[in-house]
Amino acid sequence: MKSTPWWKEAVIYQIYPRSFYDSNGDGDGDLVGITSHLDYVQKLGVDAIWLSPFYTSPNKDGGYDVANPRDVDPRFGNLEDAKNLIARAHELNLRVIADIVPNHFSDQHVWFQEALKSGRGSPARNRFHFYDAQPDGTPPNNWISLFGGPSWTQVEDGQYYL
Repeated sequence: MKSTPWWKEAVIYQIYPRSFYDSNGDGDGDLVGITSHLDYVQKLGVDAIWLSPFYTSPNKDGGYDVANPRDVDPRFGNLEDAKNLIARAHELNLRVIADIVPNHFSDQHVWFQEALKSGRGSPARNRFHFYDAQPDGTPPNNWISLFGGPSWTQVEDGQYYL
């Protein structure tokens, strides 16, 4: 007898940390605020919480522009706060899904900074989308960013990145 994976029938409650609950009065929601309201979330009958990104970020893209995927953004707390949140959720039989962002680093991420310092065709640059300019020096194409303006940014050696 084949069992159905838990997530196919689960009720999953998404939490955007910055707007969920501010525990310290600084105007931003935080992990301690989420932890303090997990009883309420559990009483809603959910099976899991889905946490939007809470990693270190310049927050130009709602936290999806990750600068350090191994740490908690200080505006949300610290690693101990994250561990406490997960432990409390598990005590309440809530699963925790963390939004992992493996393909969208911030320009402040150490790998991207390394790519900027490395030359054309280097392994560091190959982690990202760097392209040569068109013969007239303009960007590789005319793509427009959803944030306004061109999608491309030029670096000192003339290449562009997305």
